[in-house]
Amino acid sequence: MKHETLRASAFAMPLTNPAFPPGPYRFVNREYFIIQYRTDPEALRRIVPEPLELTEPVVNYEFIRMPDSTGFGDYTESGQVIPVSFRGETGSFTHQMFLNDHPPIAGGRELWGFPKKLAQPKLAVETDTLVGTLNYGSVRVATGTMGYKHRTLDTALEARKLAGPNFLLKIIPHVDGTARICELVRYHLEDINVKGAWTGPAALDLYSHALAPVAELPVLQVLSAKHIVADLTLGLGNVIHDYLTPGAAVRGPRVLIEANAG
Repeated sequence: MKHETLRASAFAMPLTNPAFPPGPYRFVNREYFIIQYRTDPEALRRIVPEPLELTEPVVNYEFIRMPDSTGFGDYTESGQVIPVSFRGETGSFTHQMFLNDHPPIAGGRELWGFPKKLAQPKLAVETDTLVGTLNYGSVRVATGTMGYKHRTLDTALEARKLAGPNFLLKIIPHVDGTARICELVRYHLEDINVKGAWTGPAALDLYSHALAPVAELPVLQVLSAKHIVADLTLGLGNVIHDYLTPGAAVRGPRVLIEANAG
């Protein structure tokens, strides 16, 4: 293969049969189960990278069912997302995600920098209860439950929330083990159509695991929960901060959570 041919055709690995196709990536009937809970502020401070700023000591624990996604197929995902701000722009920082399908693991890590690992999440309705679970191998890591469709939520408001900015820490090593890419990435969900949104009583249990440490952000109090069904497109991102650029060091984050800690 000629050098110029390789440059023109290269997208992802393997070169002649990439693990995932080019986007756009459209999701139909994407189903969210999100439980917001209060956690330890000090634990959050150890996790969120500057120049992102913490806004409140809460975490959104998510179970996401994706039965129809362009190029990625049918899979389920689970993990933790932290409310943050970047230069006054409020959004969400994805801390860790676990899913059961290789193409979105490879594509999510290589394109955007999603912190994805292989595990066994599930989201289903059991009689009158929406149930989300996450197993890492045979070990239970998380269990979330909510009363099924107890009260409706404003779909327009939930669509605006989904359209907010999302932040990722993209890290790709060099062949010598040093950092080749270390960037803060911002992306948005696009063309959002929320088909339904509901809330109800909820509970969340997290369990310690060496390789799926969701319990390191402990549940102190469940604050709210919601169940959303939507069609949307996962937009590509842009780099908003390069940690490897000379002079890229920034002033320490202006932490905002003290006033909300009580």
